[in-house]
Amino acid sequence: MSAPGPLLTLQEIHLAFGGVNALRGVGFELSRGEIFSVIGPNGAGKTVCLNCINGLYRPQRGRIVFEGRDLAGLRPYQRAALGISRTFQKVELFHGMTVLDNIRLGRHLHMKAGLLSGTVYLGPAAREETEHREWIEREIIDFLEMTHLRDRVVGMLPYGLQKRVELGRALALNPKLLLLDEPMAGLNLEEVEDMARFIIDINEEARWRVTCLLVEHDMGVVMDISHRVAVLNFGEKISEGTPAEIQADPLVHQAYLGEEGDVYTSRR
Repeated sequence: MSAPGPLLTLQEIHLAFGGVNALRGVGFELSRGEIFSVIGPNGAGKTVCLNCINGLYRPQRGRIVFEGRDLAGLRPYQRAALGISRTFQKVELFHGMTVLDNIRLGRHLHMKAGLLSGTVYLGPAAREETEHREWIEREIIDFLEMTHLRDRVVGMLPYGLQKRVELGRALALNPKLLLLDEPMAGLNLEEVEDMARFIIDINEEARWRVTCLLVEHDMGVVMDISHRVAVLNFGEKISEGTPAEIQADPLVHQAYLGEEGDVYTSRR
């Protein structure tokens, strides 16, 4: 049974690099089961915000609370163990390894075999490895429609499929919160539609039910699939609300979306 209250809370997050204020008092809450998007122009602090959540950066001020637990002092792998997974703006895969092996890396935190049994690869370690591999093939590779690619070397795949592999690796953690950093970047129209469909299914299907925090520039996707949206500009949050409320906010039009009256392109 889920604990009450928000899944994730950011409170007055401040982060500066030298004299540059990357985040200035940013705060918002994610409810369980929603797709929450963060938008804003380049340099607004969107990726910096994700890096603070998963522990790559440490804010100088503010609190980040996940399932009621303050994440201060926890390293990225410790936050991953709590159920926070992510993809990256630029694909971060092992290009000389296969699709299956890349995705299996995301399952590492669920492995329970000790050093000795894992080294000799006998008994419990071998059985556990087989169980995890079968789970990945059944629940992730099939879900992402990559069964025919499972043994392909990632570096030989088109960029759009590499993005899909990275999503699969993030899912292998079986996360409670999935941080998605520009998953549509560099994709063609068909690949964007596929990726949007996967994100919706990850959020809605009973076998996943993953809360998603999405950073994205494709406004058609953001407005179509998000439950709520926050807007950053120069490290500050200038607006938050439903997609309809964001579309109607003149501050958002001025800061990011152009002059008031611009039309959002829906993909539905």
